[in-house]
Amino acid sequence: MKIIIDAMGGDHAPDEILKGAFDAVREYGVELIIVGDEKQITHLSNVNSFDLTQHRVVHTDVVVNMDDDPMVVLHAKKESSLCTGLRLLAAGEGDAFVSAANTGALFTAASLIVRKIPGVQRAAIASILPMTPPVLLLDSGANVTVTEDYLEQFAVMGNAYMKSVHAIERPRVGLLNNGSEACKGTQLQIDTYKRLESNGKINFVGNIEANNIPFDACDVLVTDGFSGNITLKAIEGMGKMMLSTLKNCFYTNIRTKTAAVLINEEIRQIKRDFDPSEYGGAPLLGLRKPVIKAHGSSKAKAIKSAIRQAKDYAVTGVADEIANDIKKMIDARHEQVDNAAVMEEIK
Repeated sequence: MKIIIDAMGGDHAPDEILKGAFDAVREYGVELIIVGDEKQITHLSNVNSFDLTQHRVVHTDVVVNMDDDPMVVLHAKKESSLCTGLRLLAAGEGDAFVSAANTGALFTAASLIVRKIPGVQRAAIASILPMTPPVLLLDSGANVTVTEDYLEQFAVMGNAYMKSVHAIERPRVGLLNNGSEACKGTQLQIDTYKRLESNGKINFVGNIEANNIPFDACDVLVTDGFSGNITLKAIEGMGKMMLSTLKNCFYTNIRTKTAAVLINEEIRQIKRDFDPSEYGGAPLLGLRKPVIKAHGSSKAKAIKSAIRQAKDYAVTGVADEIANDIKKMIDARHEQVDNAAVMEEIK
C-alpha cells in the first residue's frame, strides 16, 4: 500500500508531518511517497532514525501556505507539494493522498487534478465526529451553497463510506435541521427531506436536531458546508471544554486526586473518545481516488491516524462503490422523469 504524503502542508510541517508518517510506517507497514523539500526530508529522517531507502522522495520547494488563496493551485503554485502529490495520485503512482494543507486549496486542486467520480456534482468533506459510535458529517466545509441534488448525493456517498470503512450494514442517514418535523427548515431542507425519504437505497431516519447528534441519532449526517463546519467546530470546542473541566475537577484536592487515580483508565477512554486526532482526517468523498484532509494543526498522532484512514479507504474500494451507487441513483431519477413524461402524454 503506497501512501502519498504532502510533507510541507500544515501548521507543523514538515517536522510533525514526517514524524507521524514514520510512525505510520512502523505501525501499519505502508510504503510512503513523500513530497516536499528533499533536504529537509532527509535531515528529519536522519534525526528520527528513519530509513528512507524503502520509500520515495519527490522534491519540490514550492509550498501552499495556510493563508493562500485556493486559486494559487491553478497557476502560481501548481508545482507545490500539494499539487505534485495529487498528480502522482491521479497517475496511479500511489493508492491514497494525505495532506494537512489549506482546505480550500486542497479541495480545489483535488477536484481538478484527481477529478470527481462521473455523475458526482460536488465532492464533499466528510468528517468523523468524535461520538460513540462515530458519526460521519458531510459536508463539513467545502460547499457553502448546496442544492437538494448535492445533499442527496452526499447522503449516498456517506452511506457507502460507512458501510465499507466502518462495517455498518445499514447506516442511518439523517438531515441536520432545526426541528424533527418534515416541514421544518428552509425550502432547501424541506425539498431535501422529500428526496431522501423517497430514496430507497438509503436508510433515511429523518431530520436530526443538533442537540441529538451525540445520542446515537444517526450514522451519517447530511448538511451544507457552512452549517457542517460550524457544527464540527462547536462539537470539537465543547469536547475540549469538557475535558478541561473534568481535569480541573480531579485536581481540586487530595480526595479528587485519589478518585482520579482509581478511575484513570476510564478518564483516558473519555479523552480518546473526544480526541479528533484519533480519526486524523476527513476523506474528500466523490473523488475518483482517496484523498484525506488532515487538520491544519495536526501533529504526529493525527497524521499517523490520517494515514491509517487513507489505507482503510483505499483497501475497501469505497470510490468504486460510490461510483456504482451514484450511477444507480441517477438512472433511477431518469426513469422517474421518463415515467412522468409518459403519464403526461397519456393524459
